[in-house]
This record gives sequence, C-alpha cells and structure tokens, in this order.
Amino acid sequence: MKKRAMIIAMMAAMLTVASDCTVKLLHAEETQTKEAQAEDSQSEGTSQLPIKALSPKVVEENPYMAKSDSNIHHDCYNTDSTDEVLPVGIYSEINVSYEKVNANASPAIFFDSYGHAVVPFLGGLAIRDINADETQTVGYFSPKQHDEGGYVIQSSYSFVDESNRIVCPTSNNHVLMLKATDEEGNVLPEFEKVLDIDIKAAAEAALGKTLDQNLLSVVFDYDGNLWFATGGFRIYPDREQQGAVGYISRSAIDAILNGEEVDLTDSVFVYELTPGEGAENGIASSKDGAVILTNLNCYLFQADNGVQKVWETSYESVGAKESAEGDATTGGGLAWGGGCSPSLTKDLVMFTDNQNPVNLLAVDMKTGETVASLPVIDELPEDSQVSVENSAIVYDNGEGTVSTIVCNWFGAGSAALGKEDSDSSIQSYANIYDVNWLSQGNKMIMPGVERVDTIKTDDGYEMKSIWCRSDLSDTSMLKLSTATGYIYGYVQDLETGMWQYIMLDFETGETVFSMDVSSKPGYNNMAIGMYAGNSGNALYCPTGYLELLRLQDRFVYLPEMPYRKVDLDQAMRNVLGQETFEADGGQGNVMGWLNTVTVENVHPNTTVALRVKGLSGSADALKLYGYGADGSLQEVPADLWHIQTEEGAIPDTLSEDVLYEIHVLVQDGGTFDLSENEKEIKVSVVAAQ
Repeated sequence: MKKRAMIIAMMAAMLTVASDCTVKLLHAEETQTKEAQAEDSQSEGTSQLPIKALSPKVVEENPYMAKSDSNIHHDCYNTDSTDEVLPVGIYSEINVSYEKVNANASPAIFFDSYGHAVVPFLGGLAIRDINADETQTVGYFSPKQHDEGGYVIQSSYSFVDESNRIVCPTSNNHVLMLKATDEEGNVLPEFEKVLDIDIKAAAEAALGKTLDQNLLSVVFDYDGNLWFATGGFRIYPDREQQGAVGYISRSAIDAILNGEEVDLTDSVFVYELTPGEGAENGIASSKDGAVILTNLNCYLFQADNGVQKVWETSYESVGAKESAEGDATTGGGLAWGGGCSPSLTKDLVMFTDNQNPVNLLAVDMKTGETVASLPVIDELPEDSQVSVENSAIVYDNGEGTVSTIVCNWFGAGSAALGKEDSDSSIQSYANIYDVNWLSQGNKMIMPGVERVDTIKTDDGYEMKSIWCRSDLSDTSMLKLSTATGYIYGYVQDLETGMWQYIMLDFETGETVFSMDVSSKPGYNNMAIGMYAGNSGNALYCPTGYLELLRLQDRFVYLPEMPYRKVDLDQAMRNVLGQETFEADGGQGNVMGWLNTVTVENVHPNTTVALRVKGLSGSADALKLYGYGADGSLQEVPADLWHIQTEEGAIPDTLSEDVLYEIHVLVQDGGTFDLSENEKEIKVSVVAAQ
C-alpha cells in the first residue's frame, strides 16, 4: 500500500480534476466554502436550504407489489428515488437505535404498506422497531429456529407483495413467501411460511440438466408471475457455469396459497443461458415484462405459457476489475459485467457496462436498441479504476428527461471473489467486501459521482453530463427525494476521517448540507443503502458499530413547554397532492406538506408549533386545514392558529426560503384531535391559499 504522502498527492490530483469536470462542477474551494456555510447555519439551529421539489417520479404501479418502499431500491423499476419527504436541515439531529441481538445493525431495510420495517435478522427476516433506543423485534422468521436451518434468506433481493407477504430467495435455492401480518396489519410474532418452492430443482427438471449457479434474485412482473435469475456478484464466462432465468406462473402461486397441490413441471418455465452467463444483480420489471442484466447481455422477457425473449442486447466488459500491486486500494469491483441492477423508465432501460471508461447505456424498452450512451466518471487521474456497482438513481420527470446518478464503487469489493472456489451468491460482509476498506474507510475506494441526463429529442435521444464530483468517495447507495429536490449520501471526509450524512443539490451537485457522525472506522456504512420509509422525517443508515442511525429534522416543538421535546418518531411530513386535498374537502391550492404530529401527556389545550418551508404569497391569504376524525379536511378557525417567523414577527408576505412557524392550538378530544386516547393529541394539518 502506498504511503500517506502518495495518498495525499492522489487526493490533490482528484480535487484538481474535480474543477475540470463537465457542466456545473464546483471548484474544490467553492465546495469547501459552501460546506462551511452549511455547517455554520446548522450550528445556529436552522438551515438556509430551500425546498426544491421535483415532479413525482414516473413509475407505473405494480399491482403485485406493496404500495411502499417495498424493496431496497424503493420500487420494481429500481429507481432508488422516493417521492417521500426527507430531512432538509431544520434543526437536524442524528438519533440512534442500538443493536444487541443481531450480528449487524439492520441493513437492507424495506417497508410494508403499514409502515413496518422489514430487516435481516438471525439469518432470516423480521419486522422490527428500528426507532426504539434498542432495536426491538416485533415478529420474525428464522430458518435456524423455524425451519430446521441449513440456509439463510438473501435479504437484498427480497420484497413485500401486495398482501404484505414477504417474498424472498434463499441460499439453498428456494423462494419463500412469508405471512408477516394479519388482515388488520397486526404483526405476527412468528411469520407463517405460506409458500416454499425449490427453484433450482424445478429449473433443473425443466431444463433436463444441472445448474452450476445458485438462485440470486426474484421479482413479480405486472401479471404476478414470479421471475427468478441465477448467478452471483461475479460470474466468470470462461468458467462456463450453467445458469438460467425463468418464472413461476401466477396461477401456480395462487393455487399453492389456496392449499392446493401443484405440479411444478407445468408451472415453472425456464430460459437456458449460455454456459458462463449469469445475473450479477437484481431484476427489474414493468408492464413490458422482466428486465434481466447478465454479465454479457441485457434481456427483456415476457411470460406467455413459456419464457418469451422479446429482445437481447449485448454489451462490452473488460472483465473483473481488481487492484494492482502498489495501488492505494486493495479491493476491486464486484461484477464481471455491468455492476448495477438495471433501472427502468416507461420507455428506457438504464445500466452501465464495464469498459474503460465505463459507459452509461440507454436501451429502448420496446426494441432493445441502444439509443444513447456516454462515458461516465472518466475525469479521474490516469490509471484510476471505475466500477459502478450500486444501483444508479434513475429519475424520469415525465417531460422527456431521464436523470441518472452513477457512483464509483471501486475498491470496496473483496479480491477473494476471483478465487475458483468463491461463491459470490453468498451475501455476507466477509465474503463480498475488502477487509481493508471495512477497517480503514473510504480512502480505500476510488471517487466519482456524476449526473447524466438522457433527453428525448425529435431525432431520438441524446445524453449529456450535468455535473460531476471527482472529490466524493461513496458506497452508500445514494437516494433522491423528489419532495425536497436533494440527493442524500453517507460519506467520509478524507481529511478528518469523519463519517457524515450529506445532501447534494440535484441541479448542481453541490454539497449543501453535512452532519458529522464519527471519525471511528466502524462507522463505515458497510456499503449498504440508506432508507426512507414513509414518515417524511427519517433517513436511516446502518453502521458497523451496531448502530442504526437516523437523520431527522426537529420541525415540531411545544412553545408553551420548551423543556419538553416532541418524539420525532411520532412526527410525520408527507406530500398531499392537490387532487387528494380537494377530494378530502380542502379549498384553494396546497402549500407545503401535510404535518402529522402525536403528543402525549398534554394539557386540555396545547399549542403545537410546526417549522415549515416553501411558503410564498400573501400571509393574509394563507389558510390552515386539519383532518377530522371522519377523514375530511376542515378549515382551522383563525383564532386557533397563526403563522410567524422564528423571531415571533407576523409576516405580511411569505418567502419560500424563509423558515416559518405555524402555531396551532389543539383541544384534547376536540375537532382536530385524531387521537382517541385521553391526554394525547394527534393533529394533521396542511396550509393552503
């Protein structure tokens, strides 16, 4: 490994390159100044960040998936974007839930439609309270305790279906379906296994030959067929392992759930891959079918009483990327081919190849034609390697522009993945990640984050780079909130060693907010993604120190009782669409977000103060609506609420960039109290003009 002086020299070179990146890249000095300004405003309690809301992402709803962040990529398009609200620097704080049972802080978090967090637990899956001071298990399924053991559930490619059942692949090549809640949403202490199919055995029977690869990922298509792919995180073509893709028919799944005997030979359909070809990441699905990216090709498949290949598009790869002797890094990439799961729009499939330089590819969903491509993260110093392994953020604004954010990951992968006896389908830290990166942090990975837009034109599509950051090293699977207009990450300051939550401006790529966590190496986020849920006020990030962090805004307080702190886990912010607002009884135009807060042990009349941004226009024209027990919106009488600045002044004109406070007086048991409990109020209000 190179000496510190060489690392510092490399960092300096990276910063120089950063200033030369394409459109809108900040100079290193400007970035540091803006970060310092953000930290200064943060230390004063508030942030000057405006709300820069984007239009909601365009994703056609899959009727067989839960209406929630139902997998680790949020949806079956694998967009890694959410329409939910995330923290925006309003008296932000970091809270923690400690892990004392599981081997790691809860990684790979996704959510059912009731808002329950589903997480890996004791080799299986559990619904856990990840906001408790000590993470609590509400209900779970453990292979060792409930199913004779011998396998673990592959949590990264599990998901929640429309009936809140958890669908998951296992390390012994089965797919399970677990009933986790009853019909009222109450969590079962022990999940019920309602389906168990040996995918590999069924596929081998259909093919008439042995499969060398193991089951990797599963997803429902829009007709409820369960697609599967075999492979791992690195599949070498020259080893000629036999792999396959295919699906289990919906009719067979329904029959099994109804307790009927099913002949799988008539229900499992398989497409044989060329020996040496296999999936290395997750599957995506849309109304057009299932999209599977292997180490050699991208496919669109449809189910029609058999696997119908609609198109097959090949791409290029230089093969497995690993550190060379004397490099500052010791690990490498994960995949032999394109490293990120395919991400979809209604019209395009987006993925990266594995060339030097790496290219972002846009493939036509209908034809499989590559309609645009562009080299990405290609401004690094000579001989710097790039490997895009985390799923890219893909945001379709519905108006002809698809924005893709890709991140360099090189260095975090274990060099041992290249060994002949390595089973890259096993998802464990020891098996997948470089030991030096785990212990020393992001100085052991290469930098690079870039936004590329794919724009529909009269002649087809064109790609252009919008911004590039060659000074950021990140493995945290960045997330985009359309409600706020910011990209969220978890990185390490390479000068101080401090791990930080950060926010990047979607439009410019600037770091506009950072909050320190710790300089201890164990606060590495273990290359796991961050997770949002539906509270509108929590961004979860697991660490290697058995702590699950959550970044939250203290956007609510009790002005009459300043000594008391409102429980932020009982405070929500959600986007209330204009159509819903009007249908529920509101009049005028929605301004800002729906704020829902529960406060315990209250006085008969309690004032709740909500800190809000994004308001404009005349203050006199502002109205406040609150939900009543019947689910309808009613205007809150003027004598029960007012708006003011933080200093207490009553404004005449509202500015979107100013933080205001809405003070609302709520009577325990009154019209706007949604809680049935005595001495507890729950208020849900939204502003309008």
